[in-house]
Amino acid sequence: MNLPPLPAGHPEPMTPNARRALGAGMLAAHVALGWGLLQLEPVREAVAEVIPLTVNFIAPPAPAPAPPPPAPVKREPPKLKPTPAPKPVITSAPTPAPQPPAFTAPPAPPEPAPPAPVAAPPAPPAPPAPPAAPPQPKTISISAVEYLTPPVLNYPPAARRAGESGRVTVRVLVDARGLPQQTQVTRSSGFARLDESALATVRATRFKPYMENGQPHAFWVLMPLIFELEE
Repeated sequence: MNLPPLPAGHPEPMTPNARRALGAGMLAAHVALGWGLLQLEPVREAVAEVIPLTVNFIAPPAPAPAPPPPAPVKREPPKLKPTPAPKPVITSAPTPAPQPPAFTAPPAPPEPAPPAPVAAPPAPPAPPAPPAAPPQPKTISISAVEYLTPPVLNYPPAARRAGESGRVTVRVLVDARGLPQQTQVTRSSGFARLDESALATVRATRFKPYMENGQPHAFWVLMPLIFELEE
């Protein structure tokens, strides 16, 4: 903002800086006055009705054209110097490694002589055959029996006085010599005294040996003994 020059008769003209300060102060006073008026509601409404709202769309400036890319510089490939061929290295011939001495297997030990066969001990003699079991005594009839000492029946006196009587059957085993070996009552008289007397009678009897094929044999026999009272 340019201020008019002062009259020529002014004793102290203003310097340019003073003029710029004065202009800026006046502009600030006008802005402050306008802002104060706009704070009043009626003034704000009147200004809004009078001053239309104008919006200017400012197009952005066109971008500057990109500079053209620099032309490629042709570079010649560097010339390679030929590599000299390596000189052959002359080495002395390798010294052959010493060979190990040949291994010679020791001679195999002689096989031991087979042991002499040991004579088998003589077989023990076979045990003698057990003697043949004697034949079982057979039972013969009382009628085939012969006596060296015939049976003598002893009637017990107490049994006689008591009136005891009856028949006793005794089974007796007689050996090959004719001697009674076993006696047993197979039929009782019902009285112990008569049974005991019959057994004693058979034990006291001596028999002739029972011969068969010229050989004496033991035998069983049933001997009936009868006790009767005399009338």
